Amino acid sequence: MGTNIRGVRSKIMVNFNDNTQTILQQPNLLANTGHETARLFRDLERRAPRTEPRHSPLYLGARRVSDIGVSVIALSLFAALLPIIALAIVVDSRGPIFYSQTRIGRNLRRRNAGHTTCERRKVIYPGRPFRIWKLRSMRTDAERNGPQLAQASDARITRVGRFLRQTRLDEVPQFWNVLRGEMTLIGPRPERLCFVRQYEATVPGYLARLDALPGITGLAQVNNGYDEDLRSIQRKLRLDTFYIARAGWTLDLRILLSTVRVVLTGEGAR
Repeated sequence: MGTNIRGVRSKIMVNFNDNTQTILQQPNLLANTGHETARLFRDLERRAPRTEPRHSPLYLGARRVSDIGVSVIALSLFAALLPIIALAIVVDSRGPIFYSQTRIGRNLRRRNAGHTTCERRKVIYPGRPFRIWKLRSMRTDAERNGPQLAQASDARITRVGRFLRQTRLDEVPQFWNVLRGEMTLIGPRPERLCFVRQYEATVPGYLARLDALPGITGLAQVNNGYDEDLRSIQRKLRLDTFYIARAGWTLDLRILLSTVRVVLTGEGAR
């Protein structure tokens, strides 16, 4: 099977046995990750994850309450800073303050009609589509040559946009998506349909990561960084499916602590 990732033509032989347990049991879960978090997650490699998630109603209810509470606080603080941020964005480059894009969320097994960047009038989505909101950090013509993954020292990113990405301020508007129930604080990163289709065809079991609500942060986000090549995508899948199966208070706390560290250091930003 042929694929084209970041302009590199490659030949990939895959086994299409879509078995989540096989994905979870692959060794070296955190080996050679993009932003390794020392000690916080090392013991995950020694655990045998459950084949199916069994989360208590108490845990799920408390997560939703936390989502709402944190989102209200984050958006309130963001509103106070928005005039200054908006002025900086406008002065630095022409274009809107906010950037909106369709992403794929949790798989609810529904037929939907809509538009995507790999435009088709009607599609059967692999997950629920929703509009994500971010502060604009790129030039308005950033995708004149089609959808592209962010790269290190990406020339499409504006000066203010680079600061927004390093501090993760560009992600704060996504708390609106959390309030709406389209996202949660911790979960797999939501992807665009064109990339989901591409990875679905090249990475066995990729759609397993759509079994949970997408999150602003997550196990893969703090350990794997941005998608760079096929190996990083496979590693992200293993981390996401591990989290879906083992989500709980302890793991959530570790991820939040690691998220604070990543935000403060600007690690992995692009």
